[in-house]
Amino acid sequence: MQNKRVPLRMCTGCGEHLPKKELVRVVKSPTGEISIDLTGKKSGRGAYVCPKADCLRKARKARRLERVFDCDIPDEVYARLEEEIQSGE
Repeated sequence: MQNKRVPLRMCTGCGEHLPKKELVRVVKSPTGEISIDLTGKKSGRGAYVCPKADCLRKARKARRLERVFDCDIPDEVYARLEEEIQSGE
C-alpha cells in the first residue's frame, strides 16, 4: 500500500515548507482581484502564509505578496488575513 503524497507549499513570511492544508492561501484571480482562499480551490495565482501573526508581519514588511502578484495589495486584504490568523490561534 502506497502512502499518499502530501503537497507542500512555502510560506511567504518565513520561507518554511509546510503542508498545504496548514497554510492560508491568498489568491489573485484572473480579473486581478486579491482575496483570501480558505478552501484552496479558487482559480488564480496563489501565495501562502503560515497562520502566525509573525509570518504575516514578515511578509508584509518585505512586501513579498506584492512581489508574488506583481501589484499592490490593499490594506483590507491584510486586515482580513490578520482576522483569520487571530481566529485560528
